[in-house]
Amino acid sequence: MQESKRQKQVARLIQEELSDIFQREGLNIFQGGMISISQVKMTPDLLEARVYLSFYQIPDPEQMLTRIQERKWEIKKQLSSRIKNQLRRMPELRFFRDDTLEQVFRLEEIFKKLHENDKPSQS
Repeated sequence: MQESKRQKQVARLIQEELSDIFQREGLNIFQGGMISISQVKMTPDLLEARVYLSFYQIPDPEQMLTRIQERKWEIKKQLSSRIKNQLRRMPELRFFRDDTLEQVFRLEEIFKKLHENDKPSQS
C-alpha cells in the first residue's frame, strides 16, 4: 500500500525533529560512532511512527538500540512538545535497526575481493 501525502509529511516532520533531539541529547555520537535516523514510516492512521536508525562504527548496535528504547518516553515527551500544534495525537514511537549501510559495506568488501581475485587471472 502506497503512503499518502499526509503520511509522508508527518514522517518528514518527525524525522527532522527527532534528528534535532538526538543531536541536542548527544544520542547521535556514541563511542566514536554515529547514529542517524535513516527513515521514518507512518502507519495509515498516523498513530505509530516506525523510526529506522542507522549505526555507523558503533561497537554494539543492539545494545545502543536498547538504550534508545529505554529513553523512548523522554524522547517522545520532547517530540510531543515540539509538534503538539501540528498533530492531534502523538504517534507511538517504535525504533528499528536499519542495517542497509552495513550491507553496502559488506557488498563493497565482496566486490573488492572479487576484483583482487580477477587481477592475477588476467596476466
